[in-house]
Amino acid sequence: MTGLHTADRREPAAVELRGATVRFGTRTLWEGLDLEIPGGEFVAVLGPNGSGKTTLLRVLLGLQPVTAGEVLVDGRPVRRGGEGIGYIPQQKALAEDVPLRASDLVGLGLDGHHFGLGLRGRRERSRRVDAALAAVGATGYAGSPVGRLSGGEQQRLRVAQALVGDPRVLLCDEPLLSLDLAHQRTVSHLIDERRRTAGTAVLFVTHEINPILPLVDRVLYLVDGRFRFGTPDEVMTSETLSELYRTEVEVLRVRERLVVVGVDDCSHHHDAVVPAGGAATP
Repeated sequence: MTGLHTADRREPAAVELRGATVRFGTRTLWEGLDLEIPGGEFVAVLGPNGSGKTTLLRVLLGLQPVTAGEVLVDGRPVRRGGEGIGYIPQQKALAEDVPLRASDLVGLGLDGHHFGLGLRGRRERSRRVDAALAAVGATGYAGSPVGRLSGGEQQRLRVAQALVGDPRVLLCDEPLLSLDLAHQRTVSHLIDERRRTAGTAVLFVTHEINPILPLVDRVLYLVDGRFRFGTPDEVMTSETLSELYRTEVEVLRVRERLVVVGVDDCSHHHDAVVPAGGAATP
């Protein structure tokens, strides 16, 4: 019987959740979450504070077990410290006296959780760090103390650190927070270029979809244990958001930007949001 199903074999999804549920005591954060995200797809993860966006990333990083269901990355159960996942945290300024050069910070993405280099030769390590720095346009300040770099430069280094291990999946937790518009565009396009050239799946947690809207393939929207998963045109509609929030919500397009009207808490996760009856400002 060997080989009968060879033609049916396919590459496993980069991320797959089957009936995933997370509960904290009597509170259910989300339940029965089914996702299948192939390599190269850009998924925006949206929702109000406390809806479980960051928890989803922690689950995929192996830091938070699910209460029920199954979670797979590249066809294998997730585990803490598992390879194949890159992580970009929120932009947070590093202290000026941090004793690290830019290249040192990127190198932590290869061996920050090991003692010594192990099997990684110094030459190969240096090559990969140099390549990651070049990929994000940071070669010019590779030897600079990280604490003396701008917020945008530091965030480029965090992207390089996440990519240096050649991940199959890239998890981004509000990576544009506190960045100006120019640096938001730079960081967004660095992430988008990676998924297009290397087939890396991207899960991008954000409160503001507009900076990445042209890049997004699908949206996962979480609200009070409920969720919707689909293309932006399927999810970011008045009907869908009204159903999720269980109140009247209107979604408008203003100069190619989304404006959500009617939910005060939405002001935390869209660029231009006003309460019902207010004036939308693009």
